[in-house]
Amino acid sequence: MTVDGRNPSPEWAAFSARLRRLIKDAIRLRRRPDYSAQRYASRVALIHRRLCALADATYADSDARRLRERISRHRDHLFTFLDTAGVSADNNLAEREIRPAVIIRKNSLCNRSERGATTQAVMMSIYRTLKLRGVDPTRAIAGALRELLRTGELPPLPERVAAAETPAPAAPAAPSSVPPPADG
Repeated sequence: MTVDGRNPSPEWAAFSARLRRLIKDAIRLRRRPDYSAQRYASRVALIHRRLCALADATYADSDARRLRERISRHRDHLFTFLDTAGVSADNNLAEREIRPAVIIRKNSLCNRSERGATTQAVMMSIYRTLKLRGVDPTRAIAGALRELLRTGELPPLPERVAAAETPAPAAPAAPSSVPPPADG
C-alpha cells in the first residue's frame, strides 16, 4: 500500500494519528497568546521531544518508515513557526504567490518547450519578487532591458521600496498566529 491510498495497517493508523495530533498541537500552541514565555518554551520543547520520538522509532510498515525517514531528515525545520515570529505554520502565502503564474501558464495553453517553461518560471519569479518589494514590475523590467542594451549587463533587482515612496501592494491577510508574549 502507498501513503496516497488506503493503508489498513494498524501501525500506519497509529503513526499517522500521532503525527496528526502532534501537528495540531503545535499549531494550537502557536495560537496561545496567554502563555508566558517560559511556559511557551516548555511546550515547544515538549513538541520537539514528541517529534523526535516519532522520528527515532522503528516501523515495520513501509509508509510509516518512509514518512519517519522524511521527518527525521527535516525535523529541525518542521516547527520553525514555533520558534520564529512571523513564520506561518502553513504554506498558504506561497500557494497564493504562485497562483498567478499557474493561471497565466494555463491561459497561454501551457509552455510549448522546456526552454519556454524555464523562461516563464524566471520571468514570473522576477515579476512576483518586484511586486512583493513594492516595485512596479513593468517599469523595472523595461528599465533593466534598457540598461542591458546600453551597457550589455543586467542591473540587480531593485530593493524594497520604502512605504513613503510607493505604497506596497496589499498583502493577503496572514493566518492568525500570534507569538507568545515576552513575559507574563
